[in-house]
Amino acid sequence: MNRHHRAILAGLCVGASSGCVVAATSDPTDATAPVLPSIYQSPFADYRVLGEDKSTPWQEANDKVGKIGGWRAYAREAANAIKARDAANAMKAPEAAEGLKDKPATASQPAATPPAQPTPPTAPAPAAQTHKHGG
Repeated sequence: MNRHHRAILAGLCVGASSGCVVAATSDPTDATAPVLPSIYQSPFADYRVLGEDKSTPWQEANDKVGKIGGWRAYAREAANAIKARDAANAMKAPEAAEGLKDKPATASQPAATPPAQPTPPTAPAPAAQTHKHGG
């Protein structure tokens, strides 16, 4: 490190601990040079616990599901939620529930597209040809 770099480093350390000045002026090849003590701080030192674990033992959870009605009860809940969502959507836009195919197209509403016709079967693809590299 040349003098110019040492002067800049010493200037940056003004007001800092004296260890910074020692590190800036000490010779890194000198085994007896003073070294700053290392300070370890765990990354978990500021960890906050969010709350108590509210897990339920599996036997208790199984008993509760059995009392409720098993997996069918959860399936009914999901089906009822879908029905409620569909009913709410139908109330918002009655045209969407009835479909647009019977109504004429307007400037703000595109015409309904006709259903796609099935495509006729095609001839089978030709057998793959082998390709040999020269050698």
